[in-house]
Amino acid sequence: MVSFDAREPGTSVATWEADPRLAALPAAPRLPGSLLVLAAHADDETLGAGSLIAAAARRGQPVTVVVVTDGTASHPASETTSSAELGEVRRREARAALDELGPGVRLVMLGVPDGAVREHREAVRDRLVDLVDELAPSAVVSTWRGDGHRDHRVLGEVAAEVVAGAHPAPELLEYPVWMWHWGSPDHPDVPWAQLVQLTVDEEARVARQHALARYVSQVRPLSARPGDEAVLRPEFLAHFAAGRDVFVRSVPADVPVDVPVAGDAPADDASRFDGTHAARDDPWGVTTRWYERRKRALVLGALPDERYGAVLEVGCSIGVVTSELAARADRVLALDVSPVAVERARERLADQPHVRVERADASEGLPEGRWDLVVLGEVGYYLEPGALTALLDGVAAALTATGTLVACHWRHGADDFAQGGDEVHAVLAAWAERAGLRRVVQHVEADFLLDVFSLDGRSVAERTGLR
Repeated sequence: MVSFDAREPGTSVATWEADPRLAALPAAPRLPGSLLVLAAHADDETLGAGSLIAAAARRGQPVTVVVVTDGTASHPASETTSSAELGEVRRREARAALDELGPGVRLVMLGVPDGAVREHREAVRDRLVDLVDELAPSAVVSTWRGDGHRDHRVLGEVAAEVVAGAHPAPELLEYPVWMWHWGSPDHPDVPWAQLVQLTVDEEARVARQHALARYVSQVRPLSARPGDEAVLRPEFLAHFAAGRDVFVRSVPADVPVDVPVAGDAPADDASRFDGTHAARDDPWGVTTRWYERRKRALVLGALPDERYGAVLEVGCSIGVVTSELAARADRVLALDVSPVAVERARERLADQPHVRVERADASEGLPEGRWDLVVLGEVGYYLEPGALTALLDGVAAALTATGTLVACHWRHGADDFAQGGDEVHAVLAAWAERAGLRRVVQHVEADFLLDVFSLDGRSVAERTGLR
C-alpha cells in the first residue's frame, strides 16, 4: 500500500543510490526561456524541482511558481495552530523559500483547499491556461501523475491537459516526491524508461537546502504537543539533498477517444496507457457515452449467472465495469497494466472491501486462484495471436468446473492494435473448442463482438429451472 506519511518508514536514500540506473539517467532537456513550475502544496516545488528553479533563476530565466492549495491540512490534529493560521504561515514560508532559490521567482497562490484539487479541477485548469497564454513558457514542470497522492495526481493530469492544448506546446516535466518514499528501484510503478535528471552545481544544491529550511512548519514541530509533530523528517528530506532533480519526461497522449476501452497491454505499453488515463479522467467516455453504456449493459446482461463467487477482470481501466461486477460477486480481483488506471479504479471502488485492484500485466501470467468468471476487457487486440492464446490457456487452467469467460471487442482498427477484433474472437473460438468451453452467448454488431464461453454449457433457462 502506498504511504503518504513521511513519518513512516520508507525506502532509504542508500537503497536508491545503490541502483546504477539512477546515476546513469539521461540528462533532462535544455529549457531556455521562462519556466512555469506547479506545486500541489507549498514545499513540493522545492522538494521536486528546487535545483531547477535555483539554476534557472541564477541564469536570469523568468520562473513562475504556482502553489495550488492553501496547505491547511498538514496538521489536522494540532491543538495549538488553527487551519487559518497554518495557511498564513505556509504562504509566508513559500515566499521565503522561493527567495532562497532566486529573489526574482514569481509566486502565484491559488488558495484551493488542501486535499481538494480534484473538486476544483476546472478552476485550476482555467487559471493555468491563462498563465501559459501569458508566459508562453518553454516548459511546464508539475507534480507527477503517478506519485500516489491524489492532489499530486490531479495537478499532473491538469498540467498534461493544459500543455496538450497549448500552441506551441511547452515541454512537460513531472517531478516525483512520494515515489522516493513508497517506491523502490525494482518497484513496477517506477517509470525508469521516462526518467531524466538535471544535475546542478553546489550553489544550486545548497540553495535548495536553504529553501527547504524555510518551511519551518513542515520540517520542525509546531510545538511539543501531540498533533504538532514535524511532517517532513530528516530521513525523507535526505532524498532531496543531492545535487540533482529527477523528472518524468512525458508528452501528453493525443489519443483518439473513439477507440474502445483498453486496460491491459504488454508491459512496454504501460506508459502509453498511463498517458491516456492521465490526460482525461474518463479517456474513453465509458460513463458518458451511450455507446459505452449500452455495450456495458449488454456485456453484463449476457452473463449466464446472476451471481458469481470469484471474478477476475483483466483490463479494468478506471473500474466502471468492475463496480457493476462487484454487485454480482463475492470477490473481485481487477487487473490493469497502468498505475494511473489502477489508482483511479481504487478510488472508485474504495467502499467495496471485497474488490481488489492490482497493477499487473496479465500477458505475463495470471495471479494464483480459481475463478468462476473471467472478464476479458478490450485488451485482446493489443496481443499477438500467440500471446493471446497463452493468456487464454492460463484462463482455462484457472477456471472452476463451471467457469465462464466473457469477451467484447471493437471491430474497427486502430494504429496500436496487433490484431483486429474479429481476429481476436476467432482466436477465442478456437481456444474455447480446444479447452472444452461452449459458446453460450454470441452478439454481433457492426461495431463490436461479444462472446460468452462456459464450461457449463446450459442455457440460462436450464440453469434457472425454466426448462
